[in-house]
Amino acid sequence: MNIIQLSALAFAPCLAVIIFVYWKDRFGKEPLRLLANSFFLGVISAAPAIWITDFMDKLFMQIEMFYVLEKAVMAFVVVGFSEELSKFIMLMLFPYKSKYFDEPYDGITYAVMISMGFATLENLLYMLSYGHEVIYLRAFTSVPAHASFAVLMGYFVGLAKFKNNSLKIKLLGLFLAATLHGFYDFFLFMDEVPLLAIGALASLIIGVRLSFKAIKLHNEFEVSATLEDKEEERYLK
Repeated sequence: MNIIQLSALAFAPCLAVIIFVYWKDRFGKEPLRLLANSFFLGVISAAPAIWITDFMDKLFMQIEMFYVLEKAVMAFVVVGFSEELSKFIMLMLFPYKSKYFDEPYDGITYAVMISMGFATLENLLYMLSYGHEVIYLRAFTSVPAHASFAVLMGYFVGLAKFKNNSLKIKLLGLFLAATLHGFYDFFLFMDEVPLLAIGALASLIIGVRLSFKAIKLHNEFEVSATLEDKEEERYLK
């Protein structure tokens, strides 16, 4: 396969997630240009993520730790926190400040776009290293995992946007995304105990279930807000 074919294959499972999240936005679809920009911000976010990961890896390598603690630090701090922090920074610096970020669900939309940009590049790098067959596994594991981390982060960032830009709520979204990411990777890193891989699957299922709930809650909020606006308009008439 040439690089164009590999890129298309890397993007395909991410596109499925993007279409689903975009379709679930029942009020005020976001501009395609801003969505595309957010996707490419996700691709770019891999660079600071790699730098932060490398820095933390070198930092913790100087500390002697027993096996389980070493894997936990690698999963939760070196990988989970570093990657989610990089995506969070991109979300806060650009889409969050847009005039089109005008409803809570937009936090989910833009967070997922950034995350899918990151996941697409990650897919491509894995295929270049291990062959294109790896994408079939990642389509049902890593890609939905990245999406679920993004939905949780975006849910709380969307709340924060309309609650006086609460820093505490934003950081809660980052913390939950990084924690779920950490659990997912921790069980994968514990490859010397094969049965623990079930923990990664459990983390993925929990993340997906929470994501569907977050999407539903924001959509219910939008319906409620729309009904209130209509009642207000009727009263003013």
